[in-house]
Amino acid sequence: MAVKVIIFDFDGTIADTYYTFVEIVNELSTEFGYKPVTPEDLDRLKKLSSREIVKQSEVSLIKIPFLLKRVKEELSKKISFLNPFYGLKSCLLQLQLKGYTLGIVTSNDQENVQEFLFNNDLDNFFEFIYSGTTLFGKHKVINQIIKQYNFSRDEIVYVGDETRDINAAKKSKIKMIAVGWGFNAPEALAKCQPDALINEPHELIEAVEKCNDDFLEILLVD
Repeated sequence: MAVKVIIFDFDGTIADTYYTFVEIVNELSTEFGYKPVTPEDLDRLKKLSSREIVKQSEVSLIKIPFLLKRVKEELSKKISFLNPFYGLKSCLLQLQLKGYTLGIVTSNDQENVQEFLFNNDLDNFFEFIYSGTTLFGKHKVINQIIKQYNFSRDEIVYVGDETRDINAAKKSKIKMIAVGWGFNAPEALAKCQPDALINEPHELIEAVEKCNDDFLEILLVD
């Protein structure tokens, strides 16, 4: 079945939140008892998987949900200053005009996402927004969406910027396009073997169409 539905991650994929996220994490370092992140740390951390970053952090697993909650709260205060990645809006418009259904799955608060989309004139592109997922539980939300909308797994592509996004897509058995402009560096993403890896927003449409081309090739071979 050809691709009909494109599900996007939010932070680092649509919204350029990386450095704001780092700023907030550093502001909360005293409250949660860890060292602030340095520029040298950033270069190293971007090359690690999401799970490796959690393991190397000085925050206990028990505190991580509380830290994430505080990050979301602080992010809500800065959301009006954030922008989408350059060129992404044009890509979303083209995908919508081609008839794709677009949606969002995020661990950010839905209010943050909706405000960001409204502020940047992106609110008319997305048919659904699912938020509040746990750090490594996106596959469960994706599965809920598939069940609720009666989607076929073959008609979905997930677009995200972290290794955990790739793993979530694999667990849900859907195609995955990794983007190299967000939280994880391209080399870290490549190790997880997404279906496609792109480095600029303008490459997104071609990557989606390639997923359809691969499907047609399978039909022709069969």
